[in-house]
This record gives sequence, structure tokens and C-alpha cells, in this order.
Amino acid sequence: MADLLVERDGHVLTLTMNRPERKNAFSPEMLVMLADAWQELEDDDNLRVAILTGAGGDFCTGMDLKAFAAGPQENPYS
Repeated sequence: MADLLVERDGHVLTLTMNRPERKNAFSPEMLVMLADAWQELEDDDNLRVAILTGAGGDFCTGMDLKAFAAGPQENPYS
């Protein structure tokens, strides 16, 4: 299961934080995926709006401190 679901529909990019079991708290992987999605929005002139939403009953509770305390993750940009 992906931490972030990305869907394009015409000029709209919908980003759904998909960690309802952690109240959609940011994981390191989700932050990388969000950065990629924002870059896609910036680079694609056909996209005019982004919607950021959360799966389940919560939007986002912030950072997942347990995930970040586990130590550095593999850097996808290195």
C-alpha cells in the first residue's frame, strides 16, 4: 500500500495521504512522494490545481515520530 495516492483527472492532481492507521502522519516515504508530486504540479502546465486530502477520518496529524526515530532512510535523490 502506497503512503500517498496520486490521481490525475484533467487539470486536477489529487493527492491522498494513505496512512489511516497512523492518522495519515507523514512518513519519510510520504514526504519524498509529496515532493515529487509538487514538482510534477510545477512542471506540468496542464495541471492547474492540487487537492491534498487524507484517507479515513483524519486529514494529517503531522510527523510520524516513530518512523523518523528509526533512523535515516535510503535517499532516493542520491
